[in-house]
Amino acid sequence: MNTLKIAMAQISPVWLDKSATLQKIENSIEQASIENCELIVFGEALLPGYPFWLALTGGAEWDKTVNKELHAHYVRNSICIEKDELNSVCQLAKENKIAIYLGVMERPIDRGGHSIYASLVYINEVGNIQSVHRKLQPTYDERLTWAPGDGNGLKVHPLKAFTVGGLNCWENWMPLPRTALYGQGENLHIGVWPGSDHNTKDITRFIARESRSYVVSVSSLMSKVDFPKDTPHIDEILKNAPDSLANGGSCIAGPDGEWIVEPVLYKEGLIIETIDFNRVLEERQNFDPVGHYSRPDVTKLIVNTERQTTVEIK
Repeated sequence: MNTLKIAMAQISPVWLDKSATLQKIENSIEQASIENCELIVFGEALLPGYPFWLALTGGAEWDKTVNKELHAHYVRNSICIEKDELNSVCQLAKENKIAIYLGVMERPIDRGGHSIYASLVYINEVGNIQSVHRKLQPTYDERLTWAPGDGNGLKVHPLKAFTVGGLNCWENWMPLPRTALYGQGENLHIGVWPGSDHNTKDITRFIARESRSYVVSVSSLMSKVDFPKDTPHIDEILKNAPDSLANGGSCIAGPDGEWIVEPVLYKEGLIIETIDFNRVLEERQNFDPVGHYSRPDVTKLIVNTERQTTVEIK
């Protein structure tokens, strides 16, 4: 029970193609199960991909046809969980007894079905969706296509000896959401990213040292050749795109803040490592941010976990 074998799925999407990207995800889960992994983690917004076009096509220009048409294409390829569009992934989790953290663009019916959210979905080892965390605050140009989420997904989950929780990308820099997970007993923190070591190389070790937990950061890959040729306005996207838009950078830090797996660059596939829960207890001896080294009589966090909706039908 004390050890956990983790697969970091550092893969590229079939960009903005929901069905083809789902197939890549399912292939990765099957490969991880062959390696006897017990948890597999995918990057932020991997299904169906990160909105790279916003930085390449003048994404902030008002009422621009290219941005409207790309946004509509993005929404059509996003995931509606209520319509069972993750059923195949849940079934693989159950068949292979493997837990999954998956970054998706979610198109939720409870918010009308037209806006999309960068959501981190946790599926347990018996194939049940246990939480859907909608990114609290999209970053910079992401706000042009993603909606802000709520606190409903700020939850942790038991996984063998561990208590696992996760955040999306720059949410990992937000002290209070991190604390919300620490306070629920998190000792294995999952950070998902669209890609690149400039995101993961500092924050991964920082969170590990602050929380005295394991931190697993998983990024995607993206290069010019990963844009499908039938993408709307592909020529305009590619003329401004660098050869590499996301270089990976997936990594693991231990509870002492030191590297277990340093950021891995430009390598597609599974990165596998086994971690030992006892290291958490060893490092919590001298520092526990929500336990013996906390002062709840002085400072305390209040978390609203209600799922926000516009209409309540009674």
